[in-house]
Amino acid sequence: MDSPVVNQLFKQLFRHHPSCHSRRNLATLATALHNVRRAHLQQQHRHQQQRYNTTGTRGQRGAKSETARKNESNWQQRTPLFQQDVKDEYSKYPMVTADGLRNSKERPRRVKMFLRDFIEDSLYNPHYGYFSKQVVIFTPGEPFDFPNLQDELEFHSLLSKRYVQFEDDLDAISPSDTRQLWYTPTELFRPYYGEAIARYLVANYKLTTYPYHDLILYEMGAGRGTLMLNILDYIRDVEPEVYNRTRYNIIEISSQLATLQSSQLLRDAANRGHADKVEIINKSIFDWDQPVPSPCFFLAFEVFDNFAHDVVRYDLETEQPMQGIVMINEDGDFFEFYTPQLDPVVSRFFNIRDAATGGRYKVPYPTSNVGRWWASKKPFAGNLSAPEYLPTRLMNFFDVLGKYFPAHRLLTSDFHSLPDAVPGLNAPIVQTRFQRRPVPVTTPLVHQGYFDIMFPTDFTVSEAMYQVITGKLTKVLSHEEYMRRWADIELTETKSGENPLLSWYRNASVLYTV
Repeated sequence: MDSPVVNQLFKQLFRHHPSCHSRRNLATLATALHNVRRAHLQQQHRHQQQRYNTTGTRGQRGAKSETARKNESNWQQRTPLFQQDVKDEYSKYPMVTADGLRNSKERPRRVKMFLRDFIEDSLYNPHYGYFSKQVVIFTPGEPFDFPNLQDELEFHSLLSKRYVQFEDDLDAISPSDTRQLWYTPTELFRPYYGEAIARYLVANYKLTTYPYHDLILYEMGAGRGTLMLNILDYIRDVEPEVYNRTRYNIIEISSQLATLQSSQLLRDAANRGHADKVEIINKSIFDWDQPVPSPCFFLAFEVFDNFAHDVVRYDLETEQPMQGIVMINEDGDFFEFYTPQLDPVVSRFFNIRDAATGGRYKVPYPTSNVGRWWASKKPFAGNLSAPEYLPTRLMNFFDVLGKYFPAHRLLTSDFHSLPDAVPGLNAPIVQTRFQRRPVPVTTPLVHQGYFDIMFPTDFTVSEAMYQVITGKLTKVLSHEEYMRRWADIELTETKSGENPLLSWYRNASVLYTV
């Protein structure tokens, strides 16, 4: 976890109001973070990272009996800058879940929870979650006229100008130093991105269930609804017979976005003649309990990256996984603990992953005897591996599709790699935005609601698990390969021959059911 200096700094900034107490505090934030990180690195050369459990230190473990090993639990992750032992508090605090915190208007204290619940609560709590209060989706206004742009550099310059103007307009109405402003490929390449999705949907619908079934679409995380409008516009204009049989359902967990969609999006849909085609469902997909037996397409674009993950570390001597638990004390400080007692969700994830991949997947530790020996000889070598983040919520999502949408066809796109992630395997980017500048941190244990926690997707493992859980076959393409197949790429090509639609999302992949 980051040093307590960083935690204290963020807590002081955010404790009372999103706009904080003064703009001066925010102006010094980046410098303060830089100084803290520099001190942290200097300290690492002078201190050995320590991990303790309730029964002894690392040096004693080799002589322990099997019974003693089974009794080991509650390993507290320590840092060079913060050596406070809080095992007593850990044993007293109750275990909670994100579901149990949904009705809480205050961030929890004096509790402990699995990391997946901490992330779920941080991102999606209705009262203080990141997506409930902070996020604004950028729209560039008129679609970009790519054939009349010289090259990608001109596109980037024009995009930057529109981005600044968009936020200037927002600040003129309601100034904010903590606004979280996003842009998506759907908005940047409107309407061409949505039309590429629509071509795929229509072609596969005609090949499979037309004319015996309607074209039923479900979309998760629809944002401003731009993708939906572009898809419906295309189907109406190009495939009117299919359009007459099209129904579009948006599943939106965020009450804020659902409210926005129910007003602005439905109004836009009505203005384009789509009012009777659209339904907005303000519900978490993980609360879904109604069977949908009809054939349907399920769309999930840039959704997997914000699914909650569990964390494990492995005993470097035995390779035993130990599950991470987050403890929050009475002051709101965060502490990591690791236990060999895996909960049923993580145990099931390991079982399905082993079955789906034949045991072939990356691990965050050396697998050979020589590699383990060499790792143990490194200065300040610990007794636990680097963290591995497990997409357990993604597994739950596949469960929902398999159980309640048995005739679905999945179409999803997300990032297979992300730069500047926190340490660990399959680790996330954790960052917030202050005065229009991104501020990354080095841990997912951050003040709930103010930070985006975004994970890459291992499409090799995820595809295999999806196939095992749902029994369906799939294909994975790069973003560029998919767009070359389904987009009208001439409309997004600049004078120089460069094509931002093909080049801007090279770290994204597309998975679809075949």
